[in-house]
Amino acid sequence: MSAARRGGMSAAPVRLGAGDMARLAAVGLRTRRLRAALSALGIGIGVAAIVAVLGLSASSQNGLLAEIDRLGTNLLTVTTGQTLFGATAELPLAAPGMIGRVGPVTQVADTGSTSANVYRSPLIPSVNTNALQVQAATLNLLPAVGATVARGSYLNAATATEPVCVLGAQAAQLLGIDRVYPGERVWLGGMWFYVTGILSSAALAPEIDSSVLVGFPAADKYLGLDGHPTTIYVRTVTTQTAAVQAVLAATANPESPNEVDVSQPSAALTARADAQGALNGLFLGLGAVSLLVGAVGVANIMIISVLERRSEIGLRRALGATKGNIRMQFLSEAILLALLGGAAGVAFGALATAIYAHTKHWTTVIPTLAWAGGLGAAFAIGAVAGLLPAIRAARLSPTDALRTV
Repeated sequence: MSAARRGGMSAAPVRLGAGDMARLAAVGLRTRRLRAALSALGIGIGVAAIVAVLGLSASSQNGLLAEIDRLGTNLLTVTTGQTLFGATAELPLAAPGMIGRVGPVTQVADTGSTSANVYRSPLIPSVNTNALQVQAATLNLLPAVGATVARGSYLNAATATEPVCVLGAQAAQLLGIDRVYPGERVWLGGMWFYVTGILSSAALAPEIDSSVLVGFPAADKYLGLDGHPTTIYVRTVTTQTAAVQAVLAATANPESPNEVDVSQPSAALTARADAQGALNGLFLGLGAVSLLVGAVGVANIMIISVLERRSEIGLRRALGATKGNIRMQFLSEAILLALLGGAAGVAFGALATAIYAHTKHWTTVIPTLAWAGGLGAAFAIGAVAGLLPAIRAARLSPTDALRTV
């Protein structure tokens, strides 16, 4: 019987605590800082891409939904449909008035399309229309669609009867007008129209952005408009929006309700917010590719590290370290290396999201899935990439390893 056993003691291998293992793993990385940094870079880029994609998507959706909530979900639009023969239908002249008599309706505004074109000057070729529309508009259009005046002023009872116009946000940009100066004018319908205002972007009515608006009396007098509306904007009591939508077609055109199209602009914007997630898969795939490259880099550096540190492994084994100690040492190094890259990637992705969201005036949103998933993926990659090198290191016998000393 051995002396240790006779003394009532058994020689049991010492188990290293988590803190000791972390410090030991950190020593291996600190002695090869540049190599460790380059290996962690691939994982950092992949995690940053994942965090940025998910963060920007969540921030964008949050901003869009906040904009919808601000503008309201109670806006409905009534537009001209098609006849049975495929021709463009026509809304009755009395349609806005009939819709306004519906109980839950709170506001009604309408526009009418003209065949006129608008140019910066009469010297511009007639084919260069920039796809701008010239529309007649009622005086209460802006509050109905949730738009505001960015420069100048909107139409009033006096200017609605004269050759005066207001530019939508995109129309002003395409016409090269960013200020409203005294005497500012555009060539519209073969004559000069004076510009009194420029509108901000209308999120719920994007067709207004690419339009030049004139008053209905001016459109009848100078542009030959017959007075029929082509689009009617209807605000309702929010809780009754669905009920009003169900009766709008028959109310606008009782004789041919099938020739009327009714839509809810906020529903289209909500669908757009949901559809943004469909493109996330492509960018997440690119991030996954970078993570895979990073995993290969970690595995490569750990294999090289095992080969370079054979003497260290032999010495530790000779001093009593078990195969499990060696295995955990190299596995811990790989996991720590991957986690450092993952943490840097999370920080960079969050910073990129915050900067971009700030420029768009969105609230910065970093989903838990983004940062937790990034760190979790880094941990898993480190464990998988470091497993084979750790096993190879543990299998080295002390005598073979010490031959390289």
